[in-house]
Amino acid sequence: MTAFEEMGVLPELAKAVEEMDWMLPMDVQAEAIPLILGGGDVLMAAETGSGKTGAFCLPIIQIVWETLKDIEAGKGSKVVAQTSHLWVLSFFDRGPAMAVTPDGLRCQSREPKEWHGCRATKGVHSKGKYYYEATVTDEGLCRVGWSTAQASLDLGTDKFGFGYGGTGKKSNNKNFDNYGEPFGMSDTIGCYLDLDKLEIKFSKNGVDLGKAFSIPPQLKGSAFFPSVVLKNAEMSFNFGSQPFKYPPSKEWIAVCEAPKECVKDSEIGSGGAVQTKLVKNAPQAIIIEPSRELAEQTYNQIIKFKKYLENPTVKALLVIGGVNVKEQIAELNSGVDIVVGTPGRMEDLISGGHLSLTQCRFFVLDEADGLLKQGYTELIDRLHKQIPKITSDGRRLQMIVCSATLHAFEVKKMAERLMHFPTWVDLKGEDAVPETVHHVVVMVDPQKDTSWHNLRKHIQTDGVHAKDNVRPGNNTAETLSEAVKMLKGEYCVRAIDVHKMDRAIIFCRTKLDCDNLEKYLNQLGGGSGNRSNPYSCVCLHGDRKPAERKGNLERFKRQEVKFLICTDVAARGLDITGLPFMINMTLPDEKSNYVHRIGRVGRAERMGLAISLVSAVPEKVWYHGEWCSSRGRNCWNTRLTDEGGCCIWYNEPQYLAEIEEHLNVTIQQIEPDMKVPMDEFDGKVVYGQKRQLTGSLYENHVAQMAPTVKELSELESKAQIKYLKRYFRSRH
Repeated sequence: MTAFEEMGVLPELAKAVEEMDWMLPMDVQAEAIPLILGGGDVLMAAETGSGKTGAFCLPIIQIVWETLKDIEAGKGSKVVAQTSHLWVLSFFDRGPAMAVTPDGLRCQSREPKEWHGCRATKGVHSKGKYYYEATVTDEGLCRVGWSTAQASLDLGTDKFGFGYGGTGKKSNNKNFDNYGEPFGMSDTIGCYLDLDKLEIKFSKNGVDLGKAFSIPPQLKGSAFFPSVVLKNAEMSFNFGSQPFKYPPSKEWIAVCEAPKECVKDSEIGSGGAVQTKLVKNAPQAIIIEPSRELAEQTYNQIIKFKKYLENPTVKALLVIGGVNVKEQIAELNSGVDIVVGTPGRMEDLISGGHLSLTQCRFFVLDEADGLLKQGYTELIDRLHKQIPKITSDGRRLQMIVCSATLHAFEVKKMAERLMHFPTWVDLKGEDAVPETVHHVVVMVDPQKDTSWHNLRKHIQTDGVHAKDNVRPGNNTAETLSEAVKMLKGEYCVRAIDVHKMDRAIIFCRTKLDCDNLEKYLNQLGGGSGNRSNPYSCVCLHGDRKPAERKGNLERFKRQEVKFLICTDVAARGLDITGLPFMINMTLPDEKSNYVHRIGRVGRAERMGLAISLVSAVPEKVWYHGEWCSSRGRNCWNTRLTDEGGCCIWYNEPQYLAEIEEHLNVTIQQIEPDMKVPMDEFDGKVVYGQKRQLTGSLYENHVAQMAPTVKELSELESKAQIKYLKRYFRSRH
């Protein structure tokens, strides 16, 4: 299995890539390919020649081919729309700048000037008392409540919508009146609908705020849908599929438990089963380049990548000026799956009705900073509005943006406006650890910590010392190395317990280490089938079958298990929102991989803690190179590599020094008790949440800086007096 295949790339694509002498994925490919294959929006910045074209073309070609294959086999002929059985936020009934997560339980609008709204896929009518909760998950302006299908998405601005806003106002029919009190970040709003009394009320963090509205009699019988409107804000929703944070009294029931006869599906986008069939001039992917040369380069790469993909064939078309437009129209009419082109010719074909955007699944802007500088912002916005945000087979539009720098103001604004919770893959500039990540190391020293002497139940080690005489009291290098392996298992569990970790990625050096740690954690927790296992975990590495890897990742994302144990290759590009913790069982030997690993936490401005377990003594480990005929499979040659074996001595303190030099930092060391001194990191934080800065924190900073400011003031005064004395001496 090639490194590309280990990321989930089809063998046919991997074979074509191998012929191009790409033996290993480049950094940007290792990051971006799994993200795009996983269905996410991606922003990437990388130098020319970094392989970014392959980073977006390979997964796009693969998904397009798989879609064609499904349709050919009849698998994709019918799909059930999102509204079939779940209470979630609608992908369809929402404003253009409102993003909804794939699970339909969180929404976000990054538009700072306009309100954008959304309704749920289902509503309730006729009778009953119903409840749901909405929690503010980011700062901004929010209004939440109930509305009928006739209401505008701007909740509370017409007679069909009833909302309660973060400013402490209730609103209906453009009447904004004082109600309750203001709410903001982390507050949970309970939304109550009494169809028996025709009343609406709200609660804040479990405190009942009293009646907000009497529903007009003329709306009796109408279906009321959970609704929200945001301005540069984010909220998460619980319609009752999970336990409520502030459960209502027994007379109220969760909306998702409403009797079937009282539930109405949204009519927007709820077509039930819909037919999926290809329109010939409607490609699945649109790739826009700022110049003809770049368009040609990308097109030529696509042709090379899809060389071995057959049955069905993926058809690509280059759309640029200087080529007879009639030929391009003829190609489109004969059927095209991927279109690469420049903005001018692309717009001509779209406006002329020759190129349809109705089945577009990928919208790619390569060299986006160049496109925006050339004045194509309006065109990009216009095309994005024309593309359905959900395809006919229920898949969400994916947007991929490549730029020389992701931090250019225009690119950031466009990403906020158009993209759906994008992941940033920024490989330009020096490696640096985000400020949102606290990273610490724990030295594992079996000479100081001799608890390994008495361990009755310990992690199964990797077998490199199977032929060595290792035992307590025999302090040879081999014995201490084996002791480190046992202690690291204990330290890992201690880190989990001390920090009450309920969600973390754990990095191991080898696939065997992953397997051993998975067995150990499940053994401690009462077995993998134990639903209450406090150490429930799954593995992700190249020796697991693709279906198992995909299933394990989905289980971890759905929080059915707490820990994901993986190797570097398997974890490259993983994007799991709000991940609070990461443990390095062993430091990577590539210093850049340290940044890749700890970059799994602390994303989306959430705080994260990364703990690295570093052996204070040399550790003997497996190292299967080209000389190993099985590349590690069932190989137990424990001799060192210079003796014809497959083991090396691993010097972690040396790797730690190289990582610190690379990052130009000294990484904080903590004691084996795993306690992290909070004052080291500017106040108390909650990992997985945004840092809360309080007024008192800034006051402390002022107090700390006061002596220095006073000293600077005195020095400045002395300098000015000296200057004046010299000035007057020179004049006289």
